[in-house]
Formats: sequence, structure tokens, C-alpha cells
Amino acid sequence: MPITLESLGIERLSVRERLELIDQIWDSLPASVEPQEVPEWHLVELARRRAEAEARPGEGRPWREVLESLRVGS
Repeated sequence: MPITLESLGIERLSVRERLELIDQIWDSLPASVEPQEVPEWHLVELARRRAEAEARPGEGRPWREVLESLRVGS
């Protein structure tokens, strides 16, 4: 049986509770993973995004820069 929002009861959580859960899940992930633990479609998507970014080097901003601008702006 696949894991779904409904099977875990996540759909009943408020937005704030879901965001807190995301933080908890993110913090529980290891600092690194073995390549065989990464689904193939993730690798394909990462390659696609990297190629897109390299094709348009002037567009976009690094994620850390975006996060910092949000901290400064709040």
C-alpha cells in the first residue's frame, strides 16, 4: 500500500502543522544518501534542471540567496 496523505492523516492537519511536519521530516534526513537510495526519476529531473540552468546562466538566484533575502525582509 503506498503512503498517502490520507493514510497518514496529514490532510487533517492545519497548514501550520503541515509546515512544522515538513521541518521535522527535513531535519530527520541524513546529511548524505547513497546513490542507490535516490530514485532514478530524481536524477533525471536534476539533470534536466541543471541543463536548463546552464542554458540560461543569468536567470534565477541561488536558493541560499533567496532564503537570506526572506530573512532580511522579515
